[in-house]
Amino acid sequence: MIGHLEGTVKAVRKNYLILSTDYVGYKVFVTPQLSLTSEPGKKLSLYIHTHVREDQISLFGFTTLPELEFFELLLTVSGVGPKLAVSVMSLSDLNMIKSGILNEDPNVFTKVSGIGRKTAERLIIELKDKITDEFGGKEEGLREISKAQADVLDVLLALGYSRTEARGALAGLPKNLGSSEEKIREALRLLAKP
Repeated sequence: MIGHLEGTVKAVRKNYLILSTDYVGYKVFVTPQLSLTSEPGKKLSLYIHTHVREDQISLFGFTTLPELEFFELLLTVSGVGPKLAVSVMSLSDLNMIKSGILNEDPNVFTKVSGIGRKTAERLIIELKDKITDEFGGKEEGLREISKAQADVLDVLLALGYSRTEARGALAGLPKNLGSSEEKIREALRLLAKP
């Protein structure tokens, strides 16, 4: 099994890229956010999940180990395959997705094409305890941070920004901002930059 690849990006498409390492180009499926920030010629290091089926082998790449681990956790949910798991991970940053699970909010996941309410509820039930164990009782802080981020994300989406633009603005927010209003103002300022 391939667990890690490091090389040069040869080509970028909507949901995958070709990563060249030692004269071999690997087709690696990635989130839309990663494909938007990748460009040919750029060096890239990815943690890889190798998905083996009877008729094909697929590679799924993530920039951090926690992302890979969460992706593999999603695959433990019945009815969730790798492509659906990538779609879930494209919703938002990892903390906000985990927050949706901890807050038992199926609406977070029904935004993904292919996930209905029942699948969203099953995902929450099957993963909640695993995520709570992972945070060792610190999940309250995760809920608070993510709730504020979710509010900002919802406002930006309502204003017509794409999910990718909104996530990019959230990632660029300084940590010292307090209220949701401050975060929204700063996010709009970042999005207004050329």
